[in-house]
This record gives sequence, structure tokens and C-alpha cells, in this order.
Amino acid sequence: MSGKVKVAIIGSGNIGTDLMVKIMRGSSLLEMAAMAGIDPASDGLARAARLGVAASDQGIEGLTRLSCWPQIGIVFDATSAAAHRRHHAVVTAAGKTMIDLTPAAIGPYVVPVVNGEQYADAGNVNMVSCGGQATIPIVAAIAAIAQVHYAEIVASIASRSAGPGTRANIDEFTRTTARGLEEVGLADRGKAIIVLNPAEPPMVMRDTVFTLSSGATERAIAMAIEAMVEKVQAYVPGYRLKQTVQFERFGANNPVTIPGLGDFAGVKSSIFLEVEGAGHYLPRYAGNLDIMTSAALATAETMARHRSSNGAA
Repeated sequence: MSGKVKVAIIGSGNIGTDLMVKIMRGSSLLEMAAMAGIDPASDGLARAARLGVAASDQGIEGLTRLSCWPQIGIVFDATSAAAHRRHHAVVTAAGKTMIDLTPAAIGPYVVPVVNGEQYADAGNVNMVSCGGQATIPIVAAIAAIAQVHYAEIVASIASRSAGPGTRANIDEFTRTTARGLEEVGLADRGKAIIVLNPAEPPMVMRDTVFTLSSGATERAIAMAIEAMVEKVQAYVPGYRLKQTVQFERFGANNPVTIPGLGDFAGVKSSIFLEVEGAGHYLPRYAGNLDIMTSAALATAETMARHRSSNGAA
């Protein structure tokens, strides 16, 4: 285990447990040291104990009382936006790095393939949302070659994959994702919508991205999107384009009006994505949860590599 960064997870639900399993499946940079939750009967805490991971059902207070606490370098928060504010105060006061999987948005938004390296030294980073992790890379890819005047995303997830934490955070999801489209994706204006799909059998996560842009050809946009999809697939293998990118061009004689931004002439791009989970702990249809844990893991490994290159413990 020498040389690995010790990590802890707060939250023993589906997201925290899947993240633990991913770390223990073979991260060469991270060592799973502890898990804390508040439900003594949770499968996550029971699984952690079976795997030899220090566990506490006393939440953040219990975590800080574990003997491994002084050695932990990175803490993942897989609870709720409301709880994260208190967790942030405790963890950062102890000089540890926090990776936030809730929509609390205390720290900067991070999407690994877009700005992960930029925030490798940050004390608290926010993983935006499942919809943000799936769609912001696409908007950023277009913004790298064109001006994105407007970006709208619709994230459709299986109702079964939306647990109490996800449902409690829906309002924060829409606000946080929209801001992420602007701050990380560099759209002039962003909008986010989430749909809980009750279909049986459950459908995998599907995301639709609509952008209005100018300054790049349809071919250049399609190539940029395809290249970005390949980058995301490096840590989320089930991430893919559902079909070829669709385009519609608006000229000076037939502009489209963007509320608050005025008339627009340029290219409308419609991108249809699908995210299938890896099936490590969660069912494969829960791509919305899988992309969050995969992105958090990729972010932590970037931080660990950065510490190693700088000679940090």
C-alpha cells in the first residue's frame, strides 16, 4: 500500500458503496481506509467491514474518531447538499482534501476531462451532478472551437436509480448543472432539466444536449464531440453517443430568439448520449450514479498523481 493516498467516504448508500468498490477493485493510487454513515444497518457499512475497511455509523464525528483519521488525505462526500456544508467545515479544518459528490457547490466545479488538472491542489472540489458530468464535456468541446450562446440539457434517469439523496437534491441539481454548463462548459447561458423515468424494466441514463453556437462548421463540431466522447470513455466505458450529431442552421433571415440573449444566427447542435453503468455494485441501468463515482475516482487519482509528482505525502 506504500505510496497510495488514503481516502475515506462519508455516506454508505448506493453512491458511497459503489465508489468504495471501484477504489478497491484496483486503484494504483488510492487506498480505501474508512467509510462513515449514519445507518447501522446499511449494506455499505456491512460491506466495508467485510472488506477490512474501518467503518463507523456515527457520521462525520465517528469518522474523525477512527484511528486511521490522521493518515487520511482525501475525503469523498456522498451524502446530501445540506449535510456537506458541515462535513466541509470539519474536513478542511483538518487539512484534508474534500471531493463533493453532492450539489452543495462549495468548491469549484470539476469535470475530469475538462478541468481536472486545474484544480488538482484545491481543498474542496464539487462534482456538479450526474447530468453535469455527462453533458458538460460535450458543451466544453464545442466551446473550445466556437462560441456557445446557449446550452440546454435534459437528463433522463431510471426512477429506481434515484434514491432518497438524489430526490432530496433535485432542486440543487437543476441550479448546479446549469451553472456548471456556464462556468465549466463556457456556455453564455445554461439550462438543465432532470426526468425520473418510471419505465420498467429500468432504462439506462440518457442525456440530450442542445447548443446554439457560432464560429465553427458542423463538421468541426461533430469531430470535437466525437473526440470528447472518447476521452470520457477512458474512465466511463459505458458513455457513448446514441446517434450521430444532428444540426440545424439559422441564418440572418430565419434567426431563433434566445430569451434574454436576443436573436441568434448560427448552428443548433443536438447531441444524444447514453450512459450505461459498469455494474461494479450498482445495476447497469444506473449510469447516472456510475458516472458520478467514476468521475470522483478520476478526480482523486489526478490529485494523487499531482501529490506524487510534487513529493507530497
